[in-house]
Amino acid sequence: MTTGAQTPRPPARPPRSRLRTFLPLGVAAWLVLEIWLLTVVAGTSSGFVVFLLLVAGVVLGSVVIKAAGRRAFRNLTQTLDQQQSATRSGIPPEARPNSEGNGLMMLGGLLLILPGLISDALGLLLLLPPVQKAVSRYAQRTVERKLREASPGTLGGAFHQARMHRPDGKVVQGEVIRDDPDDAPQDPRPPLTR
Repeated sequence: MTTGAQTPRPPARPPRSRLRTFLPLGVAAWLVLEIWLLTVVAGTSSGFVVFLLLVAGVVLGSVVIKAAGRRAFRNLTQTLDQQQSATRSGIPPEARPNSEGNGLMMLGGLLLILPGLISDALGLLLLLPPVQKAVSRYAQRTVERKLREASPGTLGGAFHQARMHRPDGKVVQGEVIRDDPDDAPQDPRPPLTR
């Protein structure tokens, strides 16, 4: 019987999230479906029609992204002008210009640029204002819910906790405590000057 130092075990891996498990499968299925749909359209009409559809999607997507970018820049400029004029005249600033939907318009344009008919259909749907409002409300509710559910061990508590990884693989949790500048000990040496 030999006695010696035990080999340290690597820390247990956390379980994979459902998103990391199913996202690659979903992307692969989407690509296969897009290719199949393009071959079906090419079989019923011609390859030239498919080529024209793909080029039209790229052109339309580029126009949509450019228009959304210009609208976002115009809204930013108006907001800055309103804030500057309000601070000079002492009048409270007006309501912020409507910038809702710029991100979703850009996402719709990006989906139009991607080659494929399903992505084009989704991109065209995202250009419709009622769909934009519904997606925007859903995303806002989801983000608010996730922030409420954030516990100290998640991203929500990242600024309040620190983790130290020791050489043996153990994780030591602690809390970051910042000293107030008034309570900090003063350095008796004067600062360096030139």
